Amino acid sequence: MRMHRLLMPAWQLAGRSARDIEFAVMPRRCAFCGVPRRREEPAICAGCVAELPWIAAQCPGCARPLAARPGDGVRCAGCQDRPPPFAAAAAPLAYEFPVDAAIRLFKFHRRLHYATAFGELLCKAAAELPADIDALLPVPLHWLRHGARGFNQAAEICRPLQKASGLPVVSNVSRIRQTRYQSGLGGRERRRNLAGAFAVKGVIGARHVLLIDDVITTGETCSQLARELLSTGVPKVSVLALARA
Repeated sequence: MRMHRLLMPAWQLAGRSARDIEFAVMPRRCAFCGVPRRREEPAICAGCVAELPWIAAQCPGCARPLAARPGDGVRCAGCQDRPPPFAAAAAPLAYEFPVDAAIRLFKFHRRLHYATAFGELLCKAAAELPADIDALLPVPLHWLRHGARGFNQAAEICRPLQKASGLPVVSNVSRIRQTRYQSGLGGRERRRNLAGAFAVKGVIGARHVLLIDDVITTGETCSQLARELLSTGVPKVSVLALARA
């Protein structure tokens, strides 16, 4: 090994040494337990991955957890009673500990190291969605909330997915009305709170847009945004979130 290092070009040896020093001083750590990870390893260790609250079966229309996997084309009673405006929806995790705590730390306490870990989970979950998706749209924040928080959590977890898929990110959709936080509101209040909250400027050339968000609670945020996109001529909209309440 020592002889191999001596025969390496000086620039390559220097680069490797710099990476070794960086890992020693500021090692990458598992987003949940803090165990050191190498740069080429996933952001969540295998032990923590096994303990996450995975959703074993869910409705393909709204991502609601179900007791058993539905048959092809079968959707939950809620979707049959009030069909969502999505072609499909998916969320790999239940909004339970430790995922709920991690999302709150990420959004409200600027623990941005979670973004890479969440993005990796989204990349795997995206394989369950339709293959004709041709654009990504992180759910927009109102500019005042974006400025106060300093970032859009949906945009941050979308980055790894955009990099892995190569799909373009839609940039001409905005949140034009500052709404109250959805937590604590009932279904009807959520719909009123989000009415007219989103606007599209210009034309979206994509045929099937995938909305990206951190959590689906009732699905009202993504429903309102999807309806706005459909009203401007986008043929299909699907949803991918990290967690489902």
